[in-house]
Amino acid sequence: MKLSRRHFLYGSMLAGALPAAGFGSMPSLKSLGYKSPNEKLNLAAIGSGGQGGSNVRSAATSENIVALCDVDDSRAAETYKRFPDAPRFRDFRQMLDKEGKNIDAVIVATPDHMHAIAAMWCMERGKHVYVQKPLVRSVWEARQLRAAAMKYQVATQMGNQGYSNEGTRQCAEIIWNGDIGSVTEVHAWSDRPLWPQGLTEIPPEDPVPPTLDWDLWLGIAEKRPYTAGGKTEPDRWGGFFYQPFNWRGFYDFGCGALGDMACHILGAPNMALHLSYRKLVGVECIKKEGVSPFMFPRASTIRFDFAPYRDMPALKVFWYDGLKETPKISGVPEGEWLGDPPTAPRAAGQSAGRGTGAAGGAAAGRSGTTGMSRFSAYEFRSPGRVFDWESFQALKQATAPLRFPEPDGSLFIGDKGMLTTGTYGEITRLIPIEKMETYQMPQPLLTRSPGHMRDFVRACKGGDPACSNFELAAPFVEWMLLGVIALRFEGKLEYDPEKMKITNNSGANELLKPFIRKGWDFHPVKL
Repeated sequence: MKLSRRHFLYGSMLAGALPAAGFGSMPSLKSLGYKSPNEKLNLAAIGSGGQGGSNVRSAATSENIVALCDVDDSRAAETYKRFPDAPRFRDFRQMLDKEGKNIDAVIVATPDHMHAIAAMWCMERGKHVYVQKPLVRSVWEARQLRAAAMKYQVATQMGNQGYSNEGTRQCAEIIWNGDIGSVTEVHAWSDRPLWPQGLTEIPPEDPVPPTLDWDLWLGIAEKRPYTAGGKTEPDRWGGFFYQPFNWRGFYDFGCGALGDMACHILGAPNMALHLSYRKLVGVECIKKEGVSPFMFPRASTIRFDFAPYRDMPALKVFWYDGLKETPKISGVPEGEWLGDPPTAPRAAGQSAGRGTGAAGGAAAGRSGTTGMSRFSAYEFRSPGRVFDWESFQALKQATAPLRFPEPDGSLFIGDKGMLTTGTYGEITRLIPIEKMETYQMPQPLLTRSPGHMRDFVRACKGGDPACSNFELAAPFVEWMLLGVIALRFEGKLEYDPEKMKITNNSGANELLKPFIRKGWDFHPVKL
């Protein structure tokens, strides 16, 4: 296949997607407790219920789980039961002090406001860290973790699984090949929040459950009374208010819908269009519904404006959340399926399809796919599902009603065409979709991932840096977090990355750094 100029420019240099040392620029880790690929890591977890429990189960398929920490015994009960021999702690600082010599790496899956301090404590002690998205709650923390990873020479990974997806890499390679021309606009959308936002009153204080250490849960945040919200509105709250689920919607604990899903849905745009390496000209919340003094709005639209990069033109990125349906975007043919595609019911005895592509090492079909005979189940498994023409035709001809997922995905608009991806970059395809019948995927350029957690484990053992290590994840998170700040103000924010300063809004500028409560030690790295 004849390769375009853009293919050579970005395929050979891969600026911002594949630095010279792989998916990061860290030196070899062999001098820091290098382990043979056949030797198991000793892993601990800070946050052992919910998403943390899922991460622990994933890691336990190949590695040892040697210590568990959670401030909520009830939340972590299932994980504790699954690993009865692992010592249990409520305070991660005590876990690191008592079990540090037995720990190689730590999974951090707490509420967002505790990510940075927990990860920093681990890295200072030479522990590799896997930190759930959106990595941190503030720009300063993102820079601190990036600097700490380099200083302490540890392996790192942010938990945005889509960066390990085959479709995310296909998206980048299609764009670098020039197949939709110069991209000037990206639209990305989500049905989140699925938790309350835009509330204006806090319920009365409730007794703290005996299974929860409320002070440790608050951590670096300002002290406040515990409330479950259950006394006054039990049906509405189900017996919880801040935790264990709703914290994402609060300024002090989470990053709202943007923080929850942008690291997934905007992952493909970030990789393909080198957003982490462009100058962010401005960011503005151009629409919001349900404003609150202490929570993010119920729904919002944010516009990011990026400067040109190399031979890529200036770019507008629109983010929509709180949606009930996929947004109507000018130029998209009527009836096109954007983002996550619908699915047909699975036939009796039929297993879920899984496209392996180049990551699976199998022979590729004409669309660069393998092994996926039907879009038979709506699920995500790294390295992810990829487009297949025959599967699409079968889906169109399905006699049973199709299941349309909640709206999540992204759309790239170029001067020669359009491209859409799902939540995690999966089912990457051209628009209109009929173009895919004869389309040949570009030759693979990017390293394929063995899977998001396995990618991290490999890095811990001295292999290639993980695909979303902090050298790459922190700049991505930085521009995304500026959007989180913009949700709280009117008008466009202007940002100077060299000075790490919002230059036209002093109130917004103060939010670049977090509040840290007295008694919680955070040892900054000199930037």
